[in-house]
Amino acid sequence: MAYGPPPSPGQGQQPGWQQQSQWQQPQGPQWQQQPPQQPQQGSAWQQPQQSGPQNPGWQQPQGQPGPAPVHTGPVTDDDKTWSLMAYVGQFVVGAIAPAVVYLGKARTPFVRRHAAQGLNMGIAAIVVWIVGGLLSMAAEMLIWIPLIFTAVVIFFLVYAARAANRGEFRRVPSAVAWPIVK
Repeated sequence: MAYGPPPSPGQGQQPGWQQQSQWQQPQGPQWQQQPPQQPQQGSAWQQPQQSGPQNPGWQQPQGQPGPAPVHTGPVTDDDKTWSLMAYVGQFVVGAIAPAVVYLGKARTPFVRRHAAQGLNMGIAAIVVWIVGGLLSMAAEMLIWIPLIFTAVVIFFLVYAARAANRGEFRRVPSAVAWPIVK
């Protein structure tokens, strides 16, 4: 936060442009900050109270699973690369790529979550292809099940890989990435 008066128009600003700020010039030579406006009670724009570690009165209900682990701290370029390889590698070597990342390079929670999700997607695709192949021997129309599932998996591989490349985590639906590996 900067202290002092706002810059004058001669310091890199266009002369006709007026800056809208939270500063107000009183009658005297001193500058004062306007107090922030509080939302009215019961208004539609009021944010709900946070429940969790920030709220000291919060307690976890018994028998309820805890919140999903959240990655804290900066994500390095190396983490982004390895988590991206957990998804993109499946186009070349299938479920082997996320298994290598999961077993060998998952040193941070960010990479581990992406590798586990990629491995779950690879295992699900293998199982669907085996079961779909066996069922298609009985009825040829059932070969469409693994083909459609593969198209959905490819879509979500790209979806999750783009998020990993940005340093984010996007959860894939459990129908596509069966929660086997955590």
